[in-house]
Amino acid sequence: MNRFLIIRLGALGDVVHAIPVAAALRRSFPAARIDWLVSSKHREILDLVPVIDRRLAINDRAGAVGGATLVGAIRELRHERYDAAFDLQGLVKSAALGRASGAAHVVGFSASYLRERLARFFYTDTHDPGAGGLYDPRETRHIAQINLTLLEAIGVTTSVADFPIESAASDAAARVRDETGGRYALLNPCAAWSNKRWPPARFGAVAAALRERHRLASVVLWGPGEQRIAADVVAASDGAALASPPTSIADLVAIARGATLMVAGDTGPTHIAAAVGTPIVGIFGPTRPSRNGPWRLEDLTVSRDATCQCHHLRRCKLATMCLMDIEVAEVLDAIERRLAVAP
Repeated sequence: MNRFLIIRLGALGDVVHAIPVAAALRRSFPAARIDWLVSSKHREILDLVPVIDRRLAINDRAGAVGGATLVGAIRELRHERYDAAFDLQGLVKSAALGRASGAAHVVGFSASYLRERLARFFYTDTHDPGAGGLYDPRETRHIAQINLTLLEAIGVTTSVADFPIESAASDAAARVRDETGGRYALLNPCAAWSNKRWPPARFGAVAAALRERHRLASVVLWGPGEQRIAADVVAASDGAALASPPTSIADLVAIARGATLMVAGDTGPTHIAAAVGTPIVGIFGPTRPSRNGPWRLEDLTVSRDATCQCHHLRRCKLATMCLMDIEVAEVLDAIERRLAVAP
C-alpha cells in the first residue's frame, strides 16, 4: 500500500485529534502518498501539517467559502486510486465519500464507535477498538488514541500520538508579545456549545489572580461573533486581561506556542494549544476529559464528569449546567498545580 486518504471533515478540535493518524502513516510508509479530505472551514490547520501531501477541501455546508463541490471532490478522489481510505468522522456522509473515492479498502469503526451507525454499510473493512463504544463509560482512552487504532486494519499498531504542526510568521503573535512583555496566559471563554462556556466573570477573576500571584498578563481569545464575550472577560479582570487581536489558525498556533499557560474549555483552540505543547488547565462540562481533554499527563482538567447528565449533548437538560458548579477557587488550585510542573 502506498496511497492513503484520511477523511475527517471537522470540527476543528476533531481534525487536530486526527493528525496523529497522518503522522503514524508517514512513519510506517515514508514514501506513501497521504491525502486528507476536509471541510473548507477547517482546512487551515492542515496547511501547517507537513506529513500530508494534499489537502482536498470540500464545500460541504451552507455558507462555506471555497473548496470543491461534492461532485468535483468525488471526481478528484477517484482519480487518485487510493489503496485505503480511513473514515475518522463516522457519519453517513463521510463514509459515503470514502466509498465514492473508489479506494480499494474503505476503513471505518464498528457500529458502537460511529456517530451514525448506518455509516458502517459503506465500509469494506471495520475495526472494533474493543471497549464498549465511543460514549461508553468503560472507554477511557483519548480520542486521538482511539483514532490510531483504526490503522490496525492495515497492520499498523501504535500508541504514539504525534502532532507535527509547524509554525508560521505571525504579526498577531508579535503584537501579543509586545503588549504582554512576552509572558502571558491564554484564556478562551468561547465555545460553539453554550453548555461548554464557563462564565466570563469567572475568567476575569482567574486573570486577576494570575496577575497577582504570578505577574502573568492574560490574553483572551475570540473568534467570529465572540468579541463581546472576550470584552466581558476583560471588563471583569480589573485590568489584568486584554483581548487578542483577530487571529488566523496560524496566528493561534504561534500565540499558543509562546504562552505560559492556557485556561479554557473543550474547544478547537484548546486542542491546538495542547497539540503544540502549551500547558493546559481545562474546564469541562458535558464532554469527558478522558476522551476530549488535553492528552499530556501533566495537563489538568476541572470537570463534573461524574455527575453530568448531559454527556456529549449540545444543550443541558437541567436548569443549571454542571459547569456552573465549578468555582474560581477550584480552577485556581488546578492552575497552581499545573504551573508547579517544570516546563
